[in-house]
Amino acid sequence: MLQDKAYFFCGVGGSGMAPLALIVQARGAQVEGSDRALDQGRIGKKFEFLSGRGVGLFPQDGSGITRPEQILVASAAVEETVPDVQAARRVGAPMMTRAQLLAQLFNAAPFGIGVAGTSGKSTTTGMIAWILHEAGRDPTVMNGAEMKNFITPEQPFASALVGNGDVFASEVDESDGSIALYRPKVAVVNNISLDHKSMEELRQLFGAFVAKADTAVLNLDNDETAALAESVPADKRVTYSLSRADADLTARNPIPAPDGISFEVVERATGAAYPVRLKTPGLHNVSNALAALGAAMASGVALKDAAAAVGGFAGIKRRMDVIGTAKGVTVIDDFGHNPDKIGATLDTLHAFPGRLLVMFQPHGYGPLRLMKGAFVDCFVNGLAADDVLLMPEPVYFGGTVDRSVGSREVAEAIAARGRNASALPDRPACGDRLVELARPGDRIVIMGARDDTLSIFAAELLERIGG
Repeated sequence: MLQDKAYFFCGVGGSGMAPLALIVQARGAQVEGSDRALDQGRIGKKFEFLSGRGVGLFPQDGSGITRPEQILVASAAVEETVPDVQAARRVGAPMMTRAQLLAQLFNAAPFGIGVAGTSGKSTTTGMIAWILHEAGRDPTVMNGAEMKNFITPEQPFASALVGNGDVFASEVDESDGSIALYRPKVAVVNNISLDHKSMEELRQLFGAFVAKADTAVLNLDNDETAALAESVPADKRVTYSLSRADADLTARNPIPAPDGISFEVVERATGAAYPVRLKTPGLHNVSNALAALGAAMASGVALKDAAAAVGGFAGIKRRMDVIGTAKGVTVIDDFGHNPDKIGATLDTLHAFPGRLLVMFQPHGYGPLRLMKGAFVDCFVNGLAADDVLLMPEPVYFGGTVDRSVGSREVAEAIAARGRNASALPDRPACGDRLVELARPGDRIVIMGARDDTLSIFAAELLERIGG
């Protein structure tokens, strides 16, 4: 389907673009791209990897788009002022969004598993990928994050798998409305909560997504998803819950540990119970595992086999990813960027001793403005009395955006409710303060999304503390 086509990815180094570019290339297309991060000298190792895989790299100045047969792939938010867009207009090259291209590939696959929800998509997708891999299904997988099980010296950025089996498993995104493009055989919805759109819009998007599937895998612990489950016929759904006995899959006797959590998965229809020992900690990961087990069952994998396989799932990079410990201080890199994700991380870490020194870099001015109240509540409820929160200004790589609400407004509101929160001018200032505050037993948590350099920042902090 992609033979002899030429695609040019604007932002080819992005967490959603790079894996898609590699899948498209593996399907026989010529792939080139540009990225502002490349021009700015950031995340060089990723671009070395892409170049080594035969992806042509250009400055983001329009010089890579020279002929009408090239197809420009860009995010839905790309602006007309971007030189690559102007070059495509000039030479008559067609444009499509990343989501349109991904949906095209997904819908063409014999068996599509779409993983949706405000939180937990990447981890659930990674769990599904590992279960299907272990079951010999050789899936193609599009993830928004790197799956540790599949990282090798030859494949250091394993956010995509290119398989020869019938399954295409992918995260699908509601934030830009593109979830409407997908036609899944299995639709997974982990949770529905306020993020980028109003609740009414979200209900419509998720409802339509689930209605198209042969089987919906739905979380009864989330009120919105439980309400959605009521609209799905019993023979077309697999429900799961940490506590509700009426769910098809439940978790019994969870036992947390710093490096994972164990439980029994119980199938209501048969009463069968199988042990699971996850390498990823937290009750939220038990919930993610139940979703993955439900999706695997809907794909024809026996629950017993799926439960054994998911225990081998090594995790996702930047999901409570322990970078290391130096002088008694542990540095953790985490993708937490919306209230649900942040709350899950804080709850999991507080199950074990140690003060938290958190740096949260918001992933945009728009989300911060939309969810200001939820962010404030999340940190007020999730931080302990001796924890410290530091916030630089949100990620901003240019373009037009309302910057009326920044980190200072959020941090001041958190501090006014009794928590130790401050907004600092920039990330280096936050790093200096963290190094100054850190003492043995502390855990430094670097939180944020849409910025691959946060992982580099976390590693550098560990070096500074150790040095």
